[in-house]
Amino acid sequence: MDAKNRFETRTTFLLLRLEWLGGLFVCAVLALWHFSEIRWGVFVALFVVIDVVGYLPGALAFRRSRGGCISRWYFVAYNTMHSLVTAGVVAGVWAVLVEPEWALLALPLHLLGDRALFGNSLKPFGVLFEPEPHPAYVEFERAYSHSTGIDSEESRRGVDAVRL
Repeated sequence: MDAKNRFETRTTFLLLRLEWLGGLFVCAVLALWHFSEIRWGVFVALFVVIDVVGYLPGALAFRRSRGGCISRWYFVAYNTMHSLVTAGVVAGVWAVLVEPEWALLALPLHLLGDRALFGNSLKPFGVLFEPEPHPAYVEFERAYSHSTGIDSEESRRGVDAVRL
């Protein structure tokens, strides 16, 4: 929400997802518009490498672990591969060393799709690798909702009400 309160309400998170959905829409339109110009092997490789390197190793380690404790390196790999900065660097280097091409749209399509469609972003170290509500956040959300006058029904619907 701001630099001192780093959390999102259901409504502000929905608004962020809508912004990412707008970017996803633009990239999808560009991909459709230039469909015949896309080298599909490159597109698929760029699209899947994000999860092959950044998600699958951590997901496998998480499923094999007892209690979900896995190395922080899995989080680092996930966050590195799911970063728009990393995607920008990869696209820039590719454009210089290979060629600028429409297949590079695979990078923002994957990342914006994760954010807009699934609500996934970067993973902090203090939560489980696979999404599960953190007990401290559940308690915080309950207390926050109570302090702003949001009743439990409004909270379940995701309505941000402010006591006037």
